[in-house]
Amino acid sequence: MVFRGSITEAADFDATADAEALYNAMKGFGSDKEAILELVTSRSNAQRQEVIAAYKSSYGQDLIGDLKYELTGNFERLIVSLMRTPPQHDAKEIHDAMKGAGTNERCLIEVLASRNNQQIRDMVEAYKEAYGSDMEEDVVRETSGHFKKMLVVLLQGTRDESGVVDSDLVEQDAQDLFAAGEEQWGTDEAKFIMILGNRSVTHLKMVFDQYEKIAEKSIEDSIKSELSGDFERLMLAVVHGVRSVSMFFARRLYKSMKGLGTADNTLIRIMIARSEIDMLDIRECFRLRYEKSLYNMIKEDTSGDYKRTLLQLCGGDDDLAGEFFPEAAQIAYKMWEQSAMTKVKLRPTLLPAVHFDPAVDAQALRKAMKGFGTDEDVIIDIIARRSNAQRQEIRQTFKSLLGRDLMKDLKSELSKNLERLVIGLMLTPAEFDAKMMRKAIEGVGTDEHALIEILVTRTNEEIQAMNAAYSSAYKKSLEGDIQSDTSGHFCRILTSLVQGAREEGEADLERADADAQELADACNAESDDMEIKFQTILCTRSFPHLRRVFQEFVRFTNKDIEQIIKKEMSGDVKNAFYAIVCSVKNQPSYFADRLYKAMKGLGTDDRALIRILVSRSEVDLFNIRKEFKETQDESLHDFIQVETMVGDTSGDYRKTLLLLCGGED
Repeated sequence: MVFRGSITEAADFDATADAEALYNAMKGFGSDKEAILELVTSRSNAQRQEVIAAYKSSYGQDLIGDLKYELTGNFERLIVSLMRTPPQHDAKEIHDAMKGAGTNERCLIEVLASRNNQQIRDMVEAYKEAYGSDMEEDVVRETSGHFKKMLVVLLQGTRDESGVVDSDLVEQDAQDLFAAGEEQWGTDEAKFIMILGNRSVTHLKMVFDQYEKIAEKSIEDSIKSELSGDFERLMLAVVHGVRSVSMFFARRLYKSMKGLGTADNTLIRIMIARSEIDMLDIRECFRLRYEKSLYNMIKEDTSGDYKRTLLQLCGGDDDLAGEFFPEAAQIAYKMWEQSAMTKVKLRPTLLPAVHFDPAVDAQALRKAMKGFGTDEDVIIDIIARRSNAQRQEIRQTFKSLLGRDLMKDLKSELSKNLERLVIGLMLTPAEFDAKMMRKAIEGVGTDEHALIEILVTRTNEEIQAMNAAYSSAYKKSLEGDIQSDTSGHFCRILTSLVQGAREEGEADLERADADAQELADACNAESDDMEIKFQTILCTRSFPHLRRVFQEFVRFTNKDIEQIIKKEMSGDVKNAFYAIVCSVKNQPSYFADRLYKAMKGLGTDDRALIRILVSRSEVDLFNIRKEFKETQDESLHDFIQVETMVGDTSGDYRKTLLLLCGGED
C-alpha cells in the first residue's frame, strides 16, 4: 500500500531532544502551546511513541498526563489523541461511542467500515488491554438486529484481502444481491451481510459494476430503497469505503463541519486516523466533491490553537492547486462512468388521490372560504393531496358549479407565503414555470439563479409549454424578455436553453470522445472562445451524451469539468454551466443542494423553496429527499420544519410544505 499522508517521519529525529523541548514548553507558569503543536504535528506516530518513552526516562513523568494537565478543550483532546498509537486511538473511540446513555452508532459505523483486517485485530487487542472487556461482547450488548450482525462480521477482521478475483463468483454475487433485494418482496438482509462483510474490496468493486448492469441502478440506490436506519447507514458506509476510502472520509469530514456547530469528535478522529495514510487523497476528494478545500473549511469552522493543529495535520490548501492527484482523477472518471450507467427511477411524493370527485372537492373548498373566517386546514388538505391534473379538474368544476373563479377566491382568502404556495399548486406546470420566470425577471434586479434552475432542469417539451404559457399570460415573448433583462454570454446561454431544442437520446460514444477533446482544447483558448465552445456543447447535447463527454474529459485533461468551470469562469456564466454539469451528473442532488441553500443561514428564500417543492412534487421529490439526507445528514422534512418556523405563526405554510415533502427519511 502506498501511503499518501500529510504527516511523515521527521528527519534527524532525536526523541530525547523532543522530550526536553516538550518539558520546557510545559514547565513554569503557563505553557508554550505553539511549541507543543509544532513538535507533535511534525512527528510520525511511531516517533511520538519514542518521545513518550524518552520523556518518562528523562523526567519520570507521563507525557500524556502532563499534556492533559497543561492543555484544555478541543486542543487538549486533539494533542492527547495524537500521542496514542492508532490501535489505542481506535479502541478509545469505540469505547467512548458506547459508554454512558445512548450509543454513537455513526462512530461505530465509520471506524468498523473503514479499517482493514490488521487494524481491526490490533484495535480489538488494544480495547481488551485498556478496558478489560471484549469489544465484540460490548458491541453486541449495545446494538441490535441486522446492524449488530454486520458489526460483528466486521469485527472478525477476516475480510478476504488476497486480491484474487473469481469472475464467476462476481457474477453470482451480483445476481444474489439483486435477488435478495430488488427482485423480491422484502429483503434478504443476510445475503447483503455475507457478501458485503466478507468479499475483498477488488471483488466488490467488480460486483457493484455488474450489479448496475443487472439492476439498472447503483447498489447504493438499492440499499437506500431496501434497507433502513443504522443498518442502511452501515451498508452504505461499506459500499462507499469499497468505492473509495478517501472519498468516504471526505464526506464524513464535510458533514462534521457543515451547518451550525462542528462535530469535533468526528473531525479530530478522522484527521488523526488518516494523517499518515491518505490525507492527501482525502483533501483532493474533498475539493472534487465540495468545490472548496478541506484546509479552508477547517480554517472557517475552527479557531485558535485547535485550528492551527488541524491545519498542520491537513498539510496544505488545495484551492491553490491545479490538477488532481491520481486517485481523485480516477474517482472523477468513475463517478461519471457510474452516472452514465445508472438509470434512476424517479419517484414523486405526490400521487393522484383515489376516489377523487372534483365536485365534492369544489363544494368543500367553497364552504371553507364562505362566511366569516377561512378554514385553511380544509384548503390545504384538499389542494396538497391532489395531483395537478386533479386540481385542474377542481378549478374547472368550481367555475361550472358555482360560477366563481377558484383562483380569485383563494387569493382573497389566503395571504403571504401560504397564498403563493397554494396558488402555485393550482397553476398548471407550464403556467407555474412561466410565472416563476416572470417573477425572476420583473422589477428591480434579476433572479439569475431561478432562471438558470428552471431552464437547465426542464425538458424540451416543458420549456416549449412554458414559452406558450408565458406568451399567453403576459402577451410577450419569454426569449425577448430574457434578452432585455440579461446581457453578454450569460444572455446567449439562456437564449440557447429557452429554445427547448436540446438533443435527445443516448450517447454517441465516438462523438462524445470528439466533444470531450474539443472542450479540453478550449481550456487553452481565450476566455470568450472557451465560453462559446462550452455553450455549443453543454447547451445542445443530450444529458446521457454529456455524461460520456464529461467522463472522457477527465481522461483527456486529468481534471474534472466542474473544477475547470469553477476555476476558469466567473459570475452567471460560471453558475449556468455549473448547474448544467450538476444536473447532468445527478439532477435530484442538484435540487437537494438548491433547497439547502434556500434555507440555510439567516432567512429563507421562500420563492426558491416554493418553486422546487411545487415543481418537483410529482416528478422526483422523493429522490431529492434521499439526496438531501445523504448530503446534509438531516431529513428535508426536519430541515423545512425548523427553517420555516420564523414568520409562519399559524404553521399553515409549513404544514403545506411538509405535505408536499411527503414524509421523514
